[in-house]
Amino acid sequence: MANWKFESAAVIGTGMMGPGIALTLALGGVRAAILSRHEDSARQGLAKAHSQIDLLASNDLVAPDAAAHVKSLITATSKFDETVAGVDLVVESAPEDMAFKQEMFAHMDRIAKPSAALATNTSGLSVTAIASACSNHPERVITTHFWNPPHLMRLVEIVKGQRTDDSLALAIQELLTRCGKMAVIVKKDTPGQLGNRLQMALVREAVHIVQEGIADVEDVDNVVKNGFGCRLPVYGVFEHQDMVGLDMASSILDYVATDLNCERKSPDLMRRHVAAGELGVKTGKGFYDWSVKSAGEVRARRDQFVLAMLKRKGS
Repeated sequence: MANWKFESAAVIGTGMMGPGIALTLALGGVRAAILSRHEDSARQGLAKAHSQIDLLASNDLVAPDAAAHVKSLITATSKFDETVAGVDLVVESAPEDMAFKQEMFAHMDRIAKPSAALATNTSGLSVTAIASACSNHPERVITTHFWNPPHLMRLVEIVKGQRTDDSLALAIQELLTRCGKMAVIVKKDTPGQLGNRLQMALVREAVHIVQEGIADVEDVDNVVKNGFGCRLPVYGVFEHQDMVGLDMASSILDYVATDLNCERKSPDLMRRHVAAGELGVKTGKGFYDWSVKSAGEVRARRDQFVLAMLKRKGS
């Protein structure tokens, strides 16, 4: 299966991720069908994708005529078997339930054409375990973890399972690069992949700092947003270490590491919030009181910042 081609795709899911993934593929010239169990939700997914391309066009990230062409490449359907059987690539963006994904991939492995690639958008489940349910072609199963929101975030993590064809990972990377993404290959199927491993280390230490009374929640967020967060888009972790000098960086790490939280679980403070039913935005309270803080404003601020970065990169 070395001659991978991706002219058509099906994207399963119409929630946060599916429409943006379909839009991304269409930006790369791929005919993308948004696939849902129900026609109504499929149409809603299509409407989301159209609104997302309109957002990109209104911010001069896509030319008007190109936006119209991209829209023409995106369709919506509830005809699961017929659609999966006819495309070159399937990207699944369903709930993070291993048994559910294994059942779905086993079925797709039976009905998809042998040359089709089967990708999961999981943010943490093992692609090796998902592929283990595929008795015909486990080598064509791969993770393409699009970061949320996928129509704005450039990063996609391509994770190889133990039996994933190496040429497939490279072909997917080439495709996603053509679609305007920064596609990185994660060589080992490991919990948290790459980005979430880095992110969870930061989350664990941030919660620990609040738990220990070192600083308040808002001050920790302000340090991240106004300190190293400002330079991270253009100044990576290893670039910074080399610029500082590894002798100094190693000495600092030796000094600080003994006081960092290295527990192999989430911090007690986070567990106490969960036990109290304080789950964040969806319950109205978490680390913040969301009855006085607007989740919509936070999302809008995030999206406007990402749009501004994208426009800057494109200028």
